[in-house]
Amino acid sequence: TVSARKSGQHNWIHGLPFKMRFPRSRLYISAIPPLAIGVLVGLLAAFLGVGGGFIMVPAMIYILRMPTNVVVGTSIFQIIFVTAVVTLLQATLNHTLDILLAFLLIIGGVIGGQFGVRAGQKLRGEQLRALLALMVLGVAVRILIDLVARPADLYSIIPATGG
Repeated sequence: TVSARKSGQHNWIHGLPFKMRFPRSRLYISAIPPLAIGVLVGLLAAFLGVGGGFIMVPAMIYILRMPTNVVVGTSIFQIIFVTAVVTLLQATLNHTLDILLAFLLIIGGVIGGQFGVRAGQKLRGEQLRALLALMVLGVAVRILIDLVARPADLYSIIPATGG
């Protein structure tokens, strides 16, 4: 039989050193797994330009066993700092920041965030996890299609910029 573990119950995490108490999440675990997850998210943010929420949220729910309602706020809070640092590095080292487009996306995100917070208050943890699973599945299907489908523009010439 398969038994579902509840928040606060862990397996291998309890054997790791450097334990800390996380009162809001009701966890007493090693600091190593959250740091490792953070490193992975930082790498993804730098390589792929993603905030890392699609990795961070499932990791906090299923590896760290955090309550879903605490995961949402914690994930968003850490993303602020990770993306700020990666944005500065991308802008200064790679010169890959379109500031006008970024501001329009920020405005849209702030508006959408207002509705999302209110909707999130009305949903149970199971519903939030189901929505996350659907979004991750949708992204995975899209990536798979892009890998298999023949691109519309098979050959393109990109002018070199003087460096």
